[in-house]
Amino acid sequence: MFATRVLRQAAQHAERTPSIRFIGRRTIPSSVDHSPQPHPAAPSQSLPADWGKSSHTSFSAYRDHAQQFGPLRKTIRADAGVGGNAGSALGSVAPPKGFYFDRNDLPERFHRTRLSLAEIEAIETGGAAAFA
Repeated sequence: MFATRVLRQAAQHAERTPSIRFIGRRTIPSSVDHSPQPHPAAPSQSLPADWGKSSHTSFSAYRDHAQQFGPLRKTIRADAGVGGNAGSALGSVAPPKGFYFDRNDLPERFHRTRLSLAEIEAIETGGAAAFA
């Protein structure tokens, strides 16, 4: 009845050795290079050509500009920042010819097929109704 209690007490009094062993004390490196460097997995192993120019003085400034694509890119201005222009000034957001935003905009043959009532019933019952 008190097996758990007995096991807990035995575990407290047992000699416990940790599984992880650390070598030496933790020390803070005396010199750390904080200069910008490319990521070790980057394909080019070099920073972008415009890195450090007046528009990209920090990584966060570079990231803000690098993330914007398409019509939203026009809204980044040095004096106003992101959202400097009204949405109506960005122009049309319609896809170019040959591009589609939704599968239902494609021709009929590319639409999803409709589920039959039997398939819906099988899904809702987990397939159990098929064997009854």
